[in-house]
Amino acid sequence: MNAMLGRRDYFWASASYSAVALQGPSDIVEKAAYVLANPVAAGLVGSGRQWPGLWLAPAEQTGCSVEFERPTRFFRSRGAKALPERASLCLVAPPGFESLEEFTRAVASELEAREIQAEFERRVAGRPVLGAAAVLVQPTFARPRGHEPLGGLNPRVASKEKRRRIEALSDLVEFLSAYRLAFARWRAGALDALFPHGTYLMRVLHGASCAAPR
Repeated sequence: MNAMLGRRDYFWASASYSAVALQGPSDIVEKAAYVLANPVAAGLVGSGRQWPGLWLAPAEQTGCSVEFERPTRFFRSRGAKALPERASLCLVAPPGFESLEEFTRAVASELEAREIQAEFERRVAGRPVLGAAAVLVQPTFARPRGHEPLGGLNPRVASKEKRRRIEALSDLVEFLSAYRLAFARWRAGALDALFPHGTYLMRVLHGASCAAPR
């Protein structure tokens, strides 16, 4: 995308991203439907299927059915580092679902409810739909006029079930405590400090040792 837009540096924000651990099947369905319903909730299109960008309907999420052609720019088509002309994206069922079909049915139902609710709220507020054509002619480097408020919550886990949420938060506190102790030993010169299982950056960048999964 940077090559197509004539830009340099990072494409995504360089700051750390927000990773939220979803604790159960219903939480996975809710977040998947939330993402698919975003264009409608924002008033950009009347239905997610009308979104002119990448949008995959639940009914179309079947195995390795999603194929992409190699872009004509940036990616090599010849030589030792040439990439294939086409690549397939294989989709599998998330944890907690017996099949991909079971998952996509649940997402489709939640998505329909969210789109109906978004349409109702839009009509009550008297807001028009921007439309796919208007979305496509927006300037590439345009910015919103308003700004989101700074601060607020930055959740690490998500679950509608209170017990699951408490257990996940307890595990997170335990991990952070073990990580801080290991990091303090590392900074003091003990390069054999054992970091808790799940440590990523210290392991990848500095070869730190990590505990085995429990």
